[in-house]
Amino acid sequence: MAKLTQTPGDDEALRPWTGRAVLHVDMDAFFASVEQLDHPEWRGKPVIVGGSADSRGVVSTCSYEARVFGVRSAMPSATARRLCPGAIWARGSFDRYREVSRQVFDIFRDNTPAVQAASIDEAYLDVTPGLHGEHPVAIARAIQTEVAALGVTCSVGLASVKTVAKIASDRDKPRGLTVVWPGEEAAFLAPLPVGALPGIGPKSAQRLISLGIRTLGDLAGLDDATAVQVMGSHGPSASRRARGVDTSGVHDRQSVKSVSNERTFASDLRATAEVEGVVGGLAEHVSSRLRSKGLAGRTVTVKVRFADFTTRTVQRTLDRPADLPDIIADTAVEILRGVWNPGVGVRLLGVGVSGFEDGALQLDLFGQATPAEDDRRRAVARSVDAVRERFGDGAVSMGAKRIRPHRVDAPKPFGEQD
Repeated sequence: MAKLTQTPGDDEALRPWTGRAVLHVDMDAFFASVEQLDHPEWRGKPVIVGGSADSRGVVSTCSYEARVFGVRSAMPSATARRLCPGAIWARGSFDRYREVSRQVFDIFRDNTPAVQAASIDEAYLDVTPGLHGEHPVAIARAIQTEVAALGVTCSVGLASVKTVAKIASDRDKPRGLTVVWPGEEAAFLAPLPVGALPGIGPKSAQRLISLGIRTLGDLAGLDDATAVQVMGSHGPSASRRARGVDTSGVHDRQSVKSVSNERTFASDLRATAEVEGVVGGLAEHVSSRLRSKGLAGRTVTVKVRFADFTTRTVQRTLDRPADLPDIIADTAVEILRGVWNPGVGVRLLGVGVSGFEDGALQLDLFGQATPAEDDRRRAVARSVDAVRERFGDGAVSMGAKRIRPHRVDAPKPFGEQD
């Protein structure tokens, strides 16, 4: 049965809701839960899904029974084995995970047509009263009940904005329902650690803490000028979100037209290793962002600005949608070689992916036509994503040589439209 955590008492759970209502539904230890569903004898036991401890593998996810021993996602498998030597290990049944994910998303769409996939096991849902009939809390409870009937569970955050809903869904796992009523967003966020805000990684959190900004309340209290000083151009936005102000809507994948990244250099690049190394790094970054959005695209774009400020933007269409870093990087390097010759000065480079046509999300998440080898590589890529999210971008690379010359500005998207 779902637990309900909220600012008022439970007897007020169905008090009138005014304004927008957003659910963030996050599956509980999803891969491990599916393994326990398919292997009843594993229920109640520590289960770890991930790569081998003997080949520098990484934990993809683990059951809550394994977490008692200190095992966590993105942890090296060798460390997890030392912490929990009696754990049951599973390499991952990704076709099966996608099958259950498809069933879960069908439940979401049965309750509201406004569903935005964030990954294979989480989504935002717009359940604003007046648009979808039932009270938002009732919809959240119904979703939890229907998901539990599949044999897996989820935790839900309900709030007036996406940022608060996502934070709320993590407050009472597993099987939790955390409700933040309209007007109470700032009070809910204020005591939480600054690292609880999506987008603030461990390194940024440590820097903020060193400056005396320890909680989201501290961050919320910064004026725009100070926020820029401590966090750069994204500071004011982060401060607003720490106050519970977030105007982003719930959109399906078709609202995103492209995902891209570019870098400008203080000194022109001329060597092949430098230029192709940067392209590989940009492709890796774009690939990670695609997976975080649940997207795969057919069109790879490369943007090159030369020393004389002339700019070339060239595209190539793939046979099928891609989100893997090596596919994007190899294609981008081929495009680059068609428009640039070694020795010619390069001032800016950019890589983007677009062409999110009908069925791309299902192909990526649910794998109806994805080869098994792509599944394996995608699993590795997601493990790398998890490590970077926890320990920072420099913690691990997919293997491409990444040159990081001095930049004029920070990495930024070119042409992304949300």
